Amino acid sequence: MTDNTPLTALDDLAHKIALTSAIAARIAQLPRPLVFTNGVFDVLHRGHVMYLAQARALGASLVVALNTDASAKRLGKGPDRPLNNEADRAFVMAALASSSLVTWFDEDTPLELIAQIKPDILVKGGDYDMQKLAETRVVESYGGRALALPFVDGYSTTALVRKIRAG
Repeated sequence: MTDNTPLTALDDLAHKIALTSAIAARIAQLPRPLVFTNGVFDVLHRGHVMYLAQARALGASLVVALNTDASAKRLGKGPDRPLNNEADRAFVMAALASSSLVTWFDEDTPLELIAQIKPDILVKGGDYDMQKLAETRVVESYGGRALALPFVDGYSTTALVRKIRAG
């Protein structure tokens, strides 16, 4: 591919996905303020999409860190979760206009990743008490801010999976 060749749609999606080993260089290319959020995002639904759009509206870039499959399994959502593997979840997340960059974390929380990339704003869903999160203390230690966006009632991957299984 030459510099004059436009990226195909698939190349553009793949470009929005970054391995953690390359995250520092990729973050340096993003405009600030940088918003960060994380989650499993197993079966994408309206609640996720609304939340991610609101998060993106807070800054110039949105980084979405996905739990790896192993990390997601440790959350105790069920033995067969996540339903979609980490590569598939990243590809779906990269397809959203709201996401600027998608990556993964294998730990139980993205604390190390947050400390490395130093987002300007950490965002979580409204069901989190931000003052109880270690991630909040890290972000606030360098002058960033952490906030919870209102939870979108009526949308839950776990509830959706239950509904599908019930037939």
